[in-house]
Amino acid sequence: MSVFSPLQPVSESTSSSRPRVGGATVRQAKLPDAVNIFDLVNSLSGDGTLLRRTYAEICENVRDFTVAESESGVFLGCGALHLYGPHLAEVRSIVVKPEAKGQGAGGKLLRALLAEAEEQSVTAVCLFTRIPDFFFHFGFRVVDRTTLPDKIYKDCQNCPRLYACDEVAMVRGPLPKIAVLGPSKIAEPELVKLQTGVISSDR
Repeated sequence: MSVFSPLQPVSESTSSSRPRVGGATVRQAKLPDAVNIFDLVNSLSGDGTLLRRTYAEICENVRDFTVAESESGVFLGCGALHLYGPHLAEVRSIVVKPEAKGQGAGGKLLRALLAEAEEQSVTAVCLFTRIPDFFFHFGFRVVDRTTLPDKIYKDCQNCPRLYACDEVAMVRGPLPKIAVLGPSKIAEPELVKLQTGVISSDR
């Protein structure tokens, strides 16, 4: 999912981590960043480290992204926060260039995304990764992937590694007790059953 090294753990309140610290800065992505995001994300899609994204998809969702850049404005990396609802957000496509090592870009990206989730009053943040040790430092813990049906319904059912996934599901915060997305291609027994209610009407 990413190519950076563990840094200091995130504080209880992440909102103070947005300002620049050290050699890298982070900011909200803009449309001109879409080309760099597209190239970087898809450079790691061949081996399944990241899901491949089309340029159109990057442009449509560019407001989900945060980018890291050097003091001179050179693009170093990116990460996205996808909102499912107040119950859950997902850190996605978080990756930095090899030359960004030592500038703290990876940790700053993650802190900024967690701060955004906090500002949106999201109670839990999830991610799928092959390097869980990095995320332990930021308060994430390993969970069963079936406890995150929204993620499965959105992305996993279209992934060629659906039944041979080598990524670890992680969550920061309480596990969601609801889901807003439903199955479309996967047989129901493959997924956790949703805790849905019935809306009654007296009309």
